[in-house]
Amino acid sequence: MAPTRRPVVTTPAAPVPIADIGFDDLSRQPVGIGELDRVLGGGFVTGSVTLVGGEPGAGKSTLLLQAADALADVAGTVVYCSAEESPEQIRGRAGRLGTLHPRLQLACHTDVTAIVSILDDHRPAACVVDSIQTVEHPDVAGVAGGVAQVRECASVLARTAKRLGITVVLVGHVTKDGQLAGPRTLEHLVDTVVEFDGDRHHALRLLRAVKNRFGPVGEVGCFEMTADGLRSVGDAGRLFVGEAAPDSTGVATTLVLEGRRPLACEVQALVAPTTLANPRRITSGLDGARLAVLTAVLQQRVGIGLLDRDIYAASVGGLRITEPAADLALALAVASGAIDRPLPLGVVALGEVGLAGEIRQVARMSDRLAEASRLGFGSALVPAAYDGADGGMSLYRVRDLHEALRAAGLHSSGRRDATADRPVDAARMGAAAEPGSAEARMGAAAEPGSRARVSVSEPEGGHRPEARMGAAAEPGSAEARMGAAAEPGSAEARK
Repeated sequence: MAPTRRPVVTTPAAPVPIADIGFDDLSRQPVGIGELDRVLGGGFVTGSVTLVGGEPGAGKSTLLLQAADALADVAGTVVYCSAEESPEQIRGRAGRLGTLHPRLQLACHTDVTAIVSILDDHRPAACVVDSIQTVEHPDVAGVAGGVAQVRECASVLARTAKRLGITVVLVGHVTKDGQLAGPRTLEHLVDTVVEFDGDRHHALRLLRAVKNRFGPVGEVGCFEMTADGLRSVGDAGRLFVGEAAPDSTGVATTLVLEGRRPLACEVQALVAPTTLANPRRITSGLDGARLAVLTAVLQQRVGIGLLDRDIYAASVGGLRITEPAADLALALAVASGAIDRPLPLGVVALGEVGLAGEIRQVARMSDRLAEASRLGFGSALVPAAYDGADGGMSLYRVRDLHEALRAAGLHSSGRRDATADRPVDAARMGAAAEPGSAEARMGAAAEPGSRARVSVSEPEGGHRPEARMGAAAEPGSAEARMGAAAEPGSAEARK
């Protein structure tokens, strides 16, 4: 009979005041690439593990090869371990990028124990492993890229980085949805997680910090892909403003937050007639569901007929806009395209649009306005509730989309609309209409704030359509009988 093993009893360490614990400033090593250092909070921390994820073709290997070359110049030996490409392929890319530093060493291994042996023997300042899904541990069952293999390989490399004080950078694959592949424990094992993304059809690339134990989270770095590799873009505020003609319709400008950086971005909308039963709502760089909501608000709350129109909306420069601060700009762009009237020059629009058509405040309005002023914009449409700094700009405070359209010169009064019978704000339209016009007469008869259903487009003969068919029809006619017999509030009575 095997002897019974007695449990080992350990005495827990006594708690001490947190202020009495010794603390040394983090040993950071700046890379020398401005936007990368910005995202990392000043550079790589010695002994840290960083995970870099991104879509295929985004430029992860290009960025890290340039970073390895820069680190070799300022920190010492850097080992680039590739488990995906041959040495000749990497040498060819390094030649094109000009990253042939003598202290940048290359190793191609898929065995994580071999990589650890190289680190023990050479003690480099940093190591790049490309990628964590293609290396494997010989003592762990399963193929490379499996959950068990990825977890164990990342754990081994993380322990080695802490033991030797080496900066380790891991490249991670992503799924079709743009999420980092592998178990969630992979993100918990590392100290920093950054995502590198961008449309391969555009030169712009964005590097985002989604986890950082040593710095701010959410910081964004901007890069431009060139023939010589990735180049840091320090002033990215002008990259997302297009070069549309001043009299172009369907163009509006807003400012969105990428991390802590406000970026001016142009949104464009093309509104075209359609014969389809279900009009198209197509977006590029924008949230398609948000466009559908704003289209419904413009239709029901403002009265712009969009039920028989296709709408194509896009952001300029490949930037993906998801925050609601761009709602007002997108709504103005759609209204401008539908009414065929351009927005004034030098105007930015900031605000979230609610289902009732109200304009709501968004975060960090003062920072956005200051950036817009720096870029040369002179005025801004902002929510009426905003009472902060104007950033040196002329502010037009609006409560809802009606006021926003008037301030931007886009009110549809007096213009033809594709929808012959649409809801309009009778009292407000009457106040702005010319004396004697149909809109003015309608506004005079309507109660304040009421909504009347009338036609704003005239028939070919030039005669003004009557609001009530029964009142204008001859006695005894079918129209008069229909108007007299209709119940109040029914479709026939409205007709």
